[in-house]
Amino acid sequence: MKNGRIVRDIALIVASGFTLAPSVARAAEPPPGLLRKIAERETQNALARENYTYRQSVTIQELNDRGLVTGEYREVTDVTFSPSRGRYEQQIGAPRNTLTRIKLTPEDFADIRNIEPLLLTTSQVPLYEGQYKGEQTMQGYPCFVEHVRPRQILSGQRFFDGLLWVRESDFSVVQSEGQAVPQIETLKEQNLTPHFTTIRHEVDGKWFFPFETYADDTLYFRDWPQRIKIVIRYSDYKRFGAESTVTFGAETPPPDQPKPKP
Repeated sequence: MKNGRIVRDIALIVASGFTLAPSVARAAEPPPGLLRKIAERETQNALARENYTYRQSVTIQELNDRGLVTGEYREVTDVTFSPSRGRYEQQIGAPRNTLTRIKLTPEDFADIRNIEPLLLTTSQVPLYEGQYKGEQTMQGYPCFVEHVRPRQILSGQRFFDGLLWVRESDFSVVQSEGQAVPQIETLKEQNLTPHFTTIRHEVDGKWFFPFETYADDTLYFRDWPQRIKIVIRYSDYKRFGAESTVTFGAETPPPDQPKPKP
């Protein structure tokens, strides 16, 4: 108990039942090797993104039954990559945490880093299976729609389960909608995941990088339903080149995961 309320864990992020809009045209046969072609294009996007710096801002809000915000977590991070250190993060100021009804977990921060902005590369795709759903226009592009989900989940692993909208002309993912899995429910804890959508924008006329992730969902804990909102923005993409290293004024990189206030 804390302040007269049980604090439940949540692991942030689209419910497992997906319903496509009526405008989806279902083709008799999917394009040959669709998931492999998606992964090949995603690998190109992932390698290109390693040569860009960007800013990531995260806002997580809890709301009461009247729709009023009762608590919020906010952080801003500058992200870059270097050949020697890999992914490098520099927090801009300290995270602000006034959440009282939910508690962020290590799974939350792993999902923020790896699942919401997922680029499904060739090294990851053997862990997934795909199901072709048809064709639909998304963000003005004719797209194939593919449902991907993990083949199996072992203890400690996090995966994406959801839909990808894939531009027909080059197999670039322009939007994803899904859920971080597994949801963890035991007698002692509930670690639940809300529905999220990630929108990508074209960068430098070549690549589709994550632009915004958002969620507005109700998590049904045993003690009460809890509505939450999440907005993650990825902005200021700037290319710096594979041989360059960009720093933001810190001598050493920050820890792998931000630590929220208790």
